[in-house]
Parts: sequence; C-alpha cells; structure tokens
Amino acid sequence: MKAAIIGASGYTGGELIRLMQSHPHVTIDVATSRQLAGKPVTSQHPHLKGFCNLTFENPEISSLDTDIAFLAVPHTAAMAYVPDLMERGIKIIDLSADYRLPQAVFEEVYGTPHTAWKEVPYGLCELHRDACRNAPFVSNPGCFPTGATLASAPLAKKAHTIIYDSKTGVSGAGDSPSATTHFPNVGDNLTAYKWTSHRHLAEMRQELAYLGSPARCYFTPHLLPVNRGILTTAHILLDEPIEQKEVEKIYQDFYRNEPFVRYQRPSLNAVRGSNFCDLMVEASENRVVAVSVIDNLVKGASGQAIQNMNLMCGWDETLGLMNPGMLP
Repeated sequence: MKAAIIGASGYTGGELIRLMQSHPHVTIDVATSRQLAGKPVTSQHPHLKGFCNLTFENPEISSLDTDIAFLAVPHTAAMAYVPDLMERGIKIIDLSADYRLPQAVFEEVYGTPHTAWKEVPYGLCELHRDACRNAPFVSNPGCFPTGATLASAPLAKKAHTIIYDSKTGVSGAGDSPSATTHFPNVGDNLTAYKWTSHRHLAEMRQELAYLGSPARCYFTPHLLPVNRGILTTAHILLDEPIEQKEVEKIYQDFYRNEPFVRYQRPSLNAVRGSNFCDLMVEASENRVVAVSVIDNLVKGASGQAIQNMNLMCGWDETLGLMNPGMLP
C-alpha cells in the first residue's frame, strides 16, 4: 500500500518516514510541505539519507493517488483536508487534535469553529482497539494523554481524584524555534507551563469518563531539558486503601496481553525511539503513584499512528514497530 504524509517536514513527519522503513506492507509515496516543496526530504531530515529518496511536494489533495494519508499538520489545519480525502476513499490517520474531542468541546478548548467535524475512533489502541480495527479514519491521541491515561487506566474506576504531573522533552513543542525552546532557557532548567489549562486535559478527562471513572482530573506539564520523552507521575487517590501486591496484580493483569506496555521501572532512556510505554506503581494507604514513560514522538505520535494504521488495515498491530529503545 502507498501512504502520503501531509505535513512531512516536522518531527512527527520525519518519525513516520523513519519508522516506516521497516514496515513490510507500506511505502511512503508522497511527502508534502508547502515551504519546502521541490527540496529533497533529506534536506530537512538528514538522518534519512540513504533511506528516503523523496522530494517534498505541495500537491492538490484531489490529485493524491494513495491508499493512506497521515495528517501531520498543526491543530485546526487537518479539518481542511479531511472531506476530500474521505470522498476519495483514502484511509486517514490524523495526528492533530481536530478529531479527538466532541465538536462542542473541541471548539471551546481550541477556540475555533470546526468546519468538517465527524465522530471517529480515538486511537489509544490499548483502550479502543476494536473501534480502530478496520476503521477508515482514526484520530491519533495527544502525547500527554497517552502516557497519562495508560498510567491510570487500570485503577480509574476506583479513583475519586487523579492528578497528572508530566515532564516532557523539548521536541514536543515542534521544530519551530521560540523563546520557550531556546537552549539557554531550557538547558539546566525545569519549568512548569499552562499549570491548570493545558488543552490535553480535555482528552484525559474524556478517557477517564470512557473508563467509567468518577474521578476529578487535574494536570500540570513541565518542560524537561531533553530532546525526547514524557515521564508522567499519576497520583491516584482512592476511597479505600490498597495493598502493593493487589495493585501490582491489577496493573499486570490489565496489560498482560498488550505488546507495547511493559511493567517495569520507568526510564526515559529505555523507551526513547520506541513505541513502548513502561510503567510501574507504588501504593501507600489511599494513594497509588503510577509512573509511566513514553517517547513523545513515537508512542506519543508517529509510532502510535502506525499502530493505528496496522489495526485499520487488519494487520498485526506490531508491524514496523518492534524496535527496542536507545539506552543509554
């Protein structure tokens, strides 16, 4: 099958191309970029030299001759592409936020009207696998909600409050330089941002509701001076105390058959470059602390998008993704 990456010049586009090199059934046929049209893909992604011979293009969507389209575009931009792609029967994986939330919630959170809303599966595979399987269109989750939801899902129904505290690498801000991501402002530093109002909180609350959890949910992200990775500490507050052995069994049973969730001590290095989520829990009276780690560009974006593509096409979910992390 042939795939197009719409918005291929950014980090997630580069990761899609990198990861797809080992996929047995799909080749990247088109890589689009308005600003870089006519330039080799390797001019923006030099690590792909020898693996990718494509040139950036800026085609009309109506001219695409492809089976699958990945929308690696900014939030609020994907909705402009979706109607034409759907009309032509092209499978869609949207990596932006445009289809993750109900229309009214999206418009409130992102402050803009949705011009082409459609209800589609939310592609957190571990929770929505059946909805994603053979679907023509899947919305890829946000990076923070992926790590946070996987950290709390096994205990969600038992919780009355969940507080997520996440530390993210700088690549989560994208490849456009800003004062926030300027090295002297990031290096040897740790800063909290959007303390109570990060947009991904809506996805976290949505997934807790899906899990049948009554929990109040709060979230504060922090910028960590590393390139990749998200470490999330979930403080899960319960009505009744729970023993360590019991909570460990709950987590191990919940994720027993999940190929990309590993119960082990979390370390960013152990998942960097991979599609794995590593997590572990510790109980203390009425509180459970669950810590998860993911690579924000892989399990938090492009790797999970490929995992969704595999489900949509009826293939083994792990195709192209069974690669270990890069320790150290």
